[in-house]
Amino acid sequence: MDLLGTSLGKIVWAGLLVGGMIVAVLAGWHYGGAESTAGPSPEVVAQGRRVYADQCAACHGADLAGQPDWRSPLPTGRLPAPPHDASGHTWHHADDVLFLIVREGTAAVVGNGYESDMPGFADVLSDAEIRAVLAYIKSTWPERERSYQESVSQAN
Repeated sequence: MDLLGTSLGKIVWAGLLVGGMIVAVLAGWHYGGAESTAGPSPEVVAQGRRVYADQCAACHGADLAGQPDWRSPLPTGRLPAPPHDASGHTWHHADDVLFLIVREGTAAVVGNGYESDMPGFADVLSDAEIRAVLAYIKSTWPERERSYQESVSQAN
């Protein structure tokens, strides 16, 4: 039975996502993924731009725009790669959550059998490279989104 299109399926989906994010925040403390409040240096942002181009742009787009219809499941049931610009939801998440998603993969963070095409990059990127990619992504957001994301990160 395909629950995805039903109201119950949407409730289950939302519950899994919220529950996974709570677990991710709690697990994020273990990895210490938060940046200092001083912000990243221009060199770190430039490094992040290079790593993003090499490792992330193929799915999330060179312009951070993500894949078309990123909110609608593919025939596989998995979601397309979301945008990381201000039109997406990346800026809604705390630094620790974003760090874990990149390091461990979305499925590992959400849990409960969630399937995603987003792999973990722990074997590909160092923690410093992951933070650099996130610094680059955040550097592209308008002030409103950056401020909101910073406040969410500080609340954790």
